[in-house]
Amino acid sequence: MSNANVTKPVFLAEDTIAQPELYELCDWMLAGNRLTKGEQTLAFEEEFRDWMGSKHAIFTNSGSSSNLLMIFALKEAGLLRNNKAIAAAVSWVTTVSPLMQFGFDISLCDCDTTNLGLDLNHLEHLCKTEQPSVLILVHVLGHANHMAEIQEICDRYGVLVLEDSCEALGSTSGGKKLGSHGIAGSFSFYYGHHISTIEGGMVVTDDDDLNQIMLSLRSHGWSRDLSEERRIEMTRNHDVDAFRNLYTFYYPGFNLRSTDLQAFIGRSQLKKLDGIVEVRERNFGLYKGSLPDFYAQSGPTETLSSFAYGTFVENRLEVFNHLKEEQIECRPLICGNIGRHPFWTRKNGTCDLPNADKVHDFGIYLPNHNNLSPTDITRVANAFNSVARPHNTA
Repeated sequence: MSNANVTKPVFLAEDTIAQPELYELCDWMLAGNRLTKGEQTLAFEEEFRDWMGSKHAIFTNSGSSSNLLMIFALKEAGLLRNNKAIAAAVSWVTTVSPLMQFGFDISLCDCDTTNLGLDLNHLEHLCKTEQPSVLILVHVLGHANHMAEIQEICDRYGVLVLEDSCEALGSTSGGKKLGSHGIAGSFSFYYGHHISTIEGGMVVTDDDDLNQIMLSLRSHGWSRDLSEERRIEMTRNHDVDAFRNLYTFYYPGFNLRSTDLQAFIGRSQLKKLDGIVEVRERNFGLYKGSLPDFYAQSGPTETLSSFAYGTFVENRLEVFNHLKEEQIECRPLICGNIGRHPFWTRKNGTCDLPNADKVHDFGIYLPNHNNLSPTDITRVANAFNSVARPHNTA
């Protein structure tokens, strides 16, 4: 029976880890290499650090854990003057939930209408009225926030900036990769992201002390992963002898480690990353040219490592059902306004965030990954155009 007329589905993510990489991984495993955290993890951290242009990188078991780690590390480092925080309303649950879990008083910041990052006027209002100690922003679908303006506002009010860059691996702004602008930045290597370690994530920072604290917090709060100088200092300060040294806990830590198996995959993925970024940027341009009547993000992004193509439609459910019939995956634009999800409203009620509400009610995003061809993009755009009605974002 011929399969000539069978149309291949278009997925949101596909073959992130290629078959040759899996064969290479199998050979490495069968050679008897250590699978738990070890030399591969250290090598992956060094290579990722250098690729980012950052001073330090810490490999974790997920992007969510990366957010948890860098937020708690700020508390343990004594860098926060209070327990108040600002978080992006257009974000992900684990951008915000660590702040809730650690008892922060959280204000959600509305989104910018062009890049879907932070609205500058609302941000300044919150900084002025709430006097928070920390901000966590999101580079939505790979598009840069107005980082220079955000940093100026936060510097003026004494607010530390964290970047959730899980959707922006490889995007740049101001001559720097996103994730390297604030005091720390997080990344995700989940299967549906730019590169994958199956599950996994990374934190980058240029702050030496924060790096040491995160290394300890990642592994129970002990000192085994720290620099020799830091280990000696801690044992002296706390009068810890050689017998107790490996089993003394200096911080109330977690186990957020990933494995050498995943680091091995990450190292092979990293070799492809520049090419992945190029294809994703090309695909974004093709979508934009094919959907002239629909909203497209824009902003101060220089290199755009597009995560997906976001737009707004009046008839979202109809579009979803039509694309599903055409074997094309799509989904809400991240998850809309995080302030309208039950975990938030149950505790905090609703808040007035008109721009984020538009994302929540009308946002939809289309697939973009490095395995999509121009023909695939044309097919998705034609199917989308045949039924979608643009939403006026003005």
